[in-house]
Amino acid sequence: MVRPLVDSFGRQVLDLRVSVTDRCNFRCRYCMPEEDMHWLPRQEILTFEEIERVAHIFVDHFGLTSLRLTGGEPTARAHLPELVRRLAALPVELSITTNGSTLGRLAGPLAAAGLHRATVSLDSLRRDRFAEITGRDVLAQVLEGIDAAVSAGLAPVKVNAVMVRGFNDDEVVDLARFGRERGVEVRFIEFMPLDGAGEWSAERVVPAREVLERLSAVFPLVPFEQRGPQPAERFRYLDGAGTVGVVASVTRPFCEACDRARLTAEGALRSCLFSVRERDLRALLRGGAQDDEIAQAIEDEVASKWAGHAIGRVSFVRPARSMSQIGG
Repeated sequence: MVRPLVDSFGRQVLDLRVSVTDRCNFRCRYCMPEEDMHWLPRQEILTFEEIERVAHIFVDHFGLTSLRLTGGEPTARAHLPELVRRLAALPVELSITTNGSTLGRLAGPLAAAGLHRATVSLDSLRRDRFAEITGRDVLAQVLEGIDAAVSAGLAPVKVNAVMVRGFNDDEVVDLARFGRERGVEVRFIEFMPLDGAGEWSAERVVPAREVLERLSAVFPLVPFEQRGPQPAERFRYLDGAGTVGVVASVTRPFCEACDRARLTAEGALRSCLFSVRERDLRALLRGGAQDDEIAQAIEDEVASKWAGHAIGRVSFVRPARSMSQIGG
């Protein structure tokens, strides 16, 4: 029997982010350390069958409606279209967050396997700056991947840009113009304290308010009337040339409307991106637990979800994992 998966604050979980690998072919400075990355052994990562089973439990027991594949870089996982094919049989919106570097060849197969939408990370349109932030000189491949996702019908294609003060915040208008011209929705994301190098500071955050002021001065905006549980506050361009969004995770947290949970590549369930505790579902999956037992473990973990992440407050505790180890 389907029952709502609700935490102690009355928020219902309907969206599961599943990291399919901790590996990535980029080395983005806000996501992972430049050195001493230790990848998980293959046997510790959930198999396709285990991911499929967890997804079924979320759908069959709790009515999950949205499933997003993340990483690391999800396309670094071998035979990813096969996993998509398995999950596409579920009555959920199936999407992916990717750096886009291999979408040029994978967008078609992923769409054919049943993927619905794609979100691509793109923090700079300048080749040298892109290479500096990602550690890879592959901007052309990422742009090709975005076009391939659009052509494959993975719509709406969204582009995530993490804005860092003094690094790429001078590209706000350029990135917005790119989105307008390519027919994709750019979402400007505030820099969060999840970087592997631990260099985050409040001074390096570009507030969403500032981004909107810069955009509105060039491209007048009209807000959507309703936001719902989505992390992005979205706007329409007044001239009708598409949409744009801002994710104010630091300055205007949306924790009270959060409907998400996360599953790491090795099967740890996290009720919040910034959670400092986890529930090991892999041990249950491999220990002979029945679906009802796993569902109860999921319910117990979600019940422990806190009110909010408390970034900027004395009570804030930075997670031990970096973004690449959690799953975006």
